[in-house]
Amino acid sequence: MTLPRTDSPVSKVDTTAQLVLQDVFKIYPGRQSWQDKLLRRTSSDYVAIGDINLEIAANTFVSIIGPSGCGKSTLLNIIAGLTLPSRGAVLINGVEVQRPGPDRGVIFQNYSLMPWMTVAENIRFAVETVHPSMPIAQQKDVVREYIELVGLQGAERKHPHELSGGMKQRVGIARALAIDPQMLLMDEPFGALDALTRGFLQDEIERIWEQRRKTVVLITHSIEEALLLSDKIVMMSRGPAAQIVEVLDVPFPRPRKRERLDQYPAYHELKAELESHLSRETRAVEESRIRMPA
Repeated sequence: MTLPRTDSPVSKVDTTAQLVLQDVFKIYPGRQSWQDKLLRRTSSDYVAIGDINLEIAANTFVSIIGPSGCGKSTLLNIIAGLTLPSRGAVLINGVEVQRPGPDRGVIFQNYSLMPWMTVAENIRFAVETVHPSMPIAQQKDVVREYIELVGLQGAERKHPHELSGGMKQRVGIARALAIDPQMLLMDEPFGALDALTRGFLQDEIERIWEQRRKTVVLITHSIEEALLLSDKIVMMSRGPAAQIVEVLDVPFPRPRKRERLDQYPAYHELKAELESHLSRETRAVEESRIRMPA
């Protein structure tokens, strides 16, 4: 793979898309890839993701799916500004992302709540950090609004250790939305939850998205989750140098009900295509590990 020159300027694209990823690479120096080990070569730069190009329109729900280790979370962290690309650029409304910002709310799998703060205090902390000049009374109104939005009435004064996993993730969702971001970035937010709680929160995200219509980028391993929630599904190849293989449109009308999805003929076609992609890429990863010298 030929990498762009380090000194090549990134041209700003003329597009109406809200989020643009342009020729994005993430390269870690000196890490030995499985190809290096297979061929008994010395360590070389490790290309985690390579040549990523993607445009996402405002108010679109996009899921990114791919085999484990393909760089999905790395890509999300680059969009969030938590890490910078080694090549290329990420643009939001034409402005290059250089750092985290209040235009992006991030929800992680591990909740990331302040354990000494109550539910209300966790949400208010985010609001007052992003909007320090907001009057206290207005901050309280915002906190109350988002507690009601995620259905946590009555739990306002509870601390994280008093909450179930699903309730903790609801706090994370409320906290991310309360700062009123343009975009919501979700890194497998339901991965640690049991199946029933996961399904319930998926339905809640669908309901909340219908009300607020934010741009959402969701990292997931679940095909069913992606089909339920997404307008588009981005399929990534295995790493190293993982790329976008295809972007699928999900044509099901909204609002969606999970019990009705399989009534649409396209559901079975899309599901089969996603299953085939994940199976093929995962099998290739496992076969490469088997061939890898000890």
